Amino acid sequence: MKKGMGVIVLLVTLCLLFVGCGNKSTPSGNSDKPAVENKFISIATGGVTGVYYPLGGAFSTLINNKMENVKSSVETTGGSVANINLLQKKEAELAFSASSVVFDAVKGEGTFAGKKVDNIRAILGLYPEAVQIVTLADLGITSVKDLKNKKVAVGDMGSGTEVMAREILSLYGLSYNDINEDFLGFGEASTGLKDRTMNAAFIWAGVPTAGIMDLAAQNKIALIEIDKDHIDKLTQKLPYCTVMKIPANTYKGLDKDATTVAIPAVLVGSDDLSADFVYNFLKTVFANLDLLQQAHARGKDISKNTALDGLAGIPLHPGAEKFYKEIGLIK
Repeated sequence: MKKGMGVIVLLVTLCLLFVGCGNKSTPSGNSDKPAVENKFISIATGGVTGVYYPLGGAFSTLINNKMENVKSSVETTGGSVANINLLQKKEAELAFSASSVVFDAVKGEGTFAGKKVDNIRAILGLYPEAVQIVTLADLGITSVKDLKNKKVAVGDMGSGTEVMAREILSLYGLSYNDINEDFLGFGEASTGLKDRTMNAAFIWAGVPTAGIMDLAAQNKIALIEIDKDHIDKLTQKLPYCTVMKIPANTYKGLDKDATTVAIPAVLVGSDDLSADFVYNFLKTVFANLDLLQQAHARGKDISKNTALDGLAGIPLHPGAEKFYKEIGLIK
């Protein structure tokens, strides 16, 4: 009798194990949402007046509304460099950044010299980010050289914007010794220009940028251009930089095109993310591009044709690799 009961108990236990395994890998009910393991995804973005934040919000909405068993929230941060540090410390799972910053991080160069970050994985190329040097038209600042002895917002300390501010200034033979720098993010920089406590601001973001639009709504602005000779010098040093023209009327009062440099923004993730999650995330994103386009004008730049832009030299996440092979972008 005891032997028979033991067999019954064993059979029941095995059945429960098989049922448990089946439930873990199969979506519940008849939902068409991709199934992933239980997880909470924190998305590191940037300031609320930039582009990272609204697009991050759209990604978070997709995760929360279109994917099973996973929740997400958006975090405001200091931007590209801060986001890579958050990934490294495992305080975020997905992060927006500039491809240049990610490239330096995985190589242990530039801002990350001697501090190589090994747990970053490339997921998606997003859109070109323009270095926009904004001033008020009546200040008469027409060249980067004119920033000498001026009050200039250079971005949050250690941010991608600040890194680019240093690079652009050095192209023209300037450094922080030549200007009165202030480490302000997008919103604070815009306020500083409105209040005239700042003479100019470096803002590195997708175009149009909400902070500049808000500034231009009440003030006559000007964008300080970067001339072709200096752009050529910059691209020799930083090959991921590209020439970009910001069209006239992008901002109120901008009556002519403005030439500057741009670097692709990318979405990267921690190597702790499962291949299933990343694959299903990308599948969900490309099935719902309209939501990204509604979140911000730069959402229109996200497509399968540009999905790999800015990802060269950055290890690709296995889930992203599976997705891009499936759609024929890589072999």
